[in-house]
Amino acid sequence: MKTLLQFLIYMLLAVVAIVMGVILGDYGSWYFAWFVGTAMIVLVAAAGGAWMDAHDGSVDETEPAGH
Repeated sequence: MKTLLQFLIYMLLAVVAIVMGVILGDYGSWYFAWFVGTAMIVLVAAAGGAWMDAHDGSVDETEPAGH
């Protein structure tokens, strides 16, 4: 049942994507690039934040700040 529900959800998303592509026409590629670019910026920012958090936790406490 879970597999059927997932299939139906993905099928609905595919139909919505196709309809949006038909409606948007030539502008579809611009919106796709905007969507992918925004998602990449968010992911890179999250990865940078996680890296900074991990890096801050690995600093030796005996070393003076700024050295």
